[in-house]
Order: sequence, then C-alpha cells, then structure tokens
Amino acid sequence: MKRDLLYYKHCKSVLYQTALFNGLPEDVLDDMLSLFRRDTWRRGAQLNAEMFQQRFYLLIDGRVEVIRSNPHTGRSITLALLGPGDGIDVVTLLNTDPHEIQPIAIDDVSLISVPIKDARNWIDHHPEFNRNFLPYLGEQMRKLEDLSTDLALYDTMTRLARLILRHVIPHHPQSNTTKHSLKLIHDLHDESLARMVGSVRQVINRHLQHWRKQGVLHKQNFHTEVRELETLHEYADDAYSHSRGKLPRKKTGTPS
Repeated sequence: MKRDLLYYKHCKSVLYQTALFNGLPEDVLDDMLSLFRRDTWRRGAQLNAEMFQQRFYLLIDGRVEVIRSNPHTGRSITLALLGPGDGIDVVTLLNTDPHEIQPIAIDDVSLISVPIKDARNWIDHHPEFNRNFLPYLGEQMRKLEDLSTDLALYDTMTRLARLILRHVIPHHPQSNTTKHSLKLIHDLHDESLARMVGSVRQVINRHLQHWRKQGVLHKQNFHTEVRELETLHEYADDAYSHSRGKLPRKKTGTPS
C-alpha cells in the first residue's frame, strides 16, 4: 500500500489499537504494511477456505464469523468472531495443512492481505512483532478452550450468559452508569448467537426474551445492552464468577 493514502493512515490507526500491533515501532509496522494490498468483501460473502492458504488477511473494518459445518446435518458452530485488527485463520501462518473453515462477512468489511509466504518471512525477521503475535495466538487458543469447555460442561442458558459477559465493554473507572454495551455481538441475530453456543435459534430466542422481561438485557434499534450485570453473572455459573474474583451466587430460576 502507498503510504500517502488516507486508507494507509486509517490502517495504522486501527492496528495500533489492537493486541497484535499495539506498541510496535512505526518503522516495523510500515515495513509490514508495504507488503499488503487492500481488499473488500460484501456483507454475507462466504469465503472459500482455500484462499487462506494463499494469502493472510487482516480485518480493518467490520466483522467476520468463522464457522465449521457438518454437510450431512447442516448444523454449524462458530469457532471465532473477528473484529478490526484480527487475523483470519492465523493458524495458516504456522501450519500449511488445509483448514476446513467457512469465514462469512457479517458486515461490509475492509481488509488488507499479503501472500502467505511473505507473511511467514516477515514474522521470521521481526522478533518485535512476535512479542505480540505469540500472546495473541495464546488468546485465540484460550477462546477455543472456553468454547469446548462450555459445550461439554454447561447448559445452553449458562453458555449464552458466559458468551454475553465475554463481550461486555468495561466501564470507565469514573463511570456511574449501570448500562453495559457489548462489542461484536451487540446486534447479532439469534441464529448467529445460537451458532456461537452450540444451540438453535428457538432456544436462544426464549432465553433472551426471558432476560429482557427480567430487565437483565435491553434491546433497542436492534442493539442489545446489559442492564443487570450482576444478575447475568448469576446465570453464568459460579465458575465464571470465581475466574473473575467474584463470590459464588445462587442461580436465579430459569425457564425450561
């Protein structure tokens, strides 16, 4: 990309705010961006997994859902929900084996991409980046661990509560509001949320309606926010509370 373009400056601004690139020297980021080209995908686009064996993509604007499907049953599960600054299918940087995934553009998205061999070479020559890259990979692995744990150990309502809590945007320390916004999942359809917790749309809709009636969640103009954070923690199970230093609570009655 040319450095005099507004989009180039926008890319740098976005990437500097993400875990992968925060704190990198400017000359290191400039060196990387010089290898990339600009790409765009329309909302709803379903991408072929083979393209990620050829090029490495970084999201700049918009969201991408990465799913895995069973072609015989039609059932799908979301492996990752990616936002600005995330790499799509980062495992391809470490492993050349084919990867059966289905990335879907939730919004109109803008990206930058580079041939996969150039991305691997770049990583080899920039240990500064690896200090961010390795913890980022670790965080992606932890998210997959959370997903597998939730599917094996918790009921659907607990899984949904834990999903929502993972996307709550923390308040500023001086904020006195009780409303909590959500990142990435704030306007997703029930079908998408169902894929993220291994359930079906009807069940997820029933749980969400229950929480809205209780005042735990509020939805307006297709955007959902959390109004009763402590109550949502109760639904999320004692294990989630313990992991964040909170005392266990008695779970409120739930619909069947």
